[in-house]
Amino acid sequence: MNKKIIGILVLASSILMGCSSAKTLSKIDDGKVVWNYAGSLPAQKGFEKNAGVAGLLQGTIEKYIVIGGGANFPEALEKGGKKVTHKDLYLLEEKNGKLETIDQIQLEYSFGYGASVSVADESAIYYLGGSPEADHMRDILKVKIVDKKLNTEIVGKLPLGFENGVAQYRDGKIYYGVGKIENAEGKLVNGNQFFVYDIKENSVKELAKFPGEARQQTVGKILNDKFYVFSGGSNVSYVDGYAYNFEADTWEKVGDVVVDGEKILLLGANSLKIAKDKMLVIGGFNYQLWNDANYYLGTLKDEELKEYKANYFGAEPNWYGWNRKILIYNASDDTWKSIGEVPFDAPCGAALLNIGDNIYSINGEIKPGVRTDRMYKGIIIR
Repeated sequence: MNKKIIGILVLASSILMGCSSAKTLSKIDDGKVVWNYAGSLPAQKGFEKNAGVAGLLQGTIEKYIVIGGGANFPEALEKGGKKVTHKDLYLLEEKNGKLETIDQIQLEYSFGYGASVSVADESAIYYLGGSPEADHMRDILKVKIVDKKLNTEIVGKLPLGFENGVAQYRDGKIYYGVGKIENAEGKLVNGNQFFVYDIKENSVKELAKFPGEARQQTVGKILNDKFYVFSGGSNVSYVDGYAYNFEADTWEKVGDVVVDGEKILLLGANSLKIAKDKMLVIGGFNYQLWNDANYYLGTLKDEELKEYKANYFGAEPNWYGWNRKILIYNASDDTWKSIGEVPFDAPCGAALLNIGDNIYSINGEIKPGVRTDRMYKGIIIR
């Protein structure tokens, strides 16, 4: 998509979002967002170019963005290409509207789809699980910045391997779970377990189980001092939501992800906390298409399966109907609403971060097996 078309779509998206009397992230649902291209990442070491990834380690430390790892398919998925999980970690700083790489290192192992938690009190990012390598799928990795250089250390181990779940920091502890969790055979499977990791004690305790079906790629944030978890999927898609009460160690049902009568699947989406009681969500696969694809890919055989794969993986990104709506969930009145759409291909597995009032959407999957190398900056304006 050329810059002129993106500019037109940005303007249209901004008009849809209305006006705001205050330039602040917490007022985004009353304002408008203008999105601009913010650059692309350098190639991972050993590769000629960076084709983009999904499932990144992601976080912010003061004015810096840290991202890395993640996976892609260097060879087309419909042609039998295999998933590659990367080892590179990047330190980014915004300069003149673009995100510039000021440090790039490689870990000794590949990592992706773990849970990232930025802990401002420590100027650090904790990354839980998230590696296809058995020796590292239980790692608790700590990332810091020392003299504008990335510094990483494995500071602990989870009792079970973990990926594609949610995690949030509260009062010296990281609450995590509701994703793919290691079973007795050592395999990662959809789960509904929920845990707390005490950073100071370096210990993990299991809490009350998430009451919904076992699933992965949920979306969640702590709002009004409860941990809200929504949607996700297994072989079918879910739009239900639940809130965890820290004091009582119990869950309660909250509203489904439904906007104007439409069920919106947040599997593959990402979220930002924008106020004490609100979170913003971008991305997500299509509710019905996820169910259909899982069914047909699991039941068709031989030539029928080959034909379905060719049609399914060969379509253009807009055919898949992934969620382009910018969604706001308000925990105080338990409601969902849309404030417009992103003017680029709907991303799944993208990094979604903010520094101050600026929002950044980085990489992600834009159709099955295909990533984007692009980074976008969203500016909230009056």
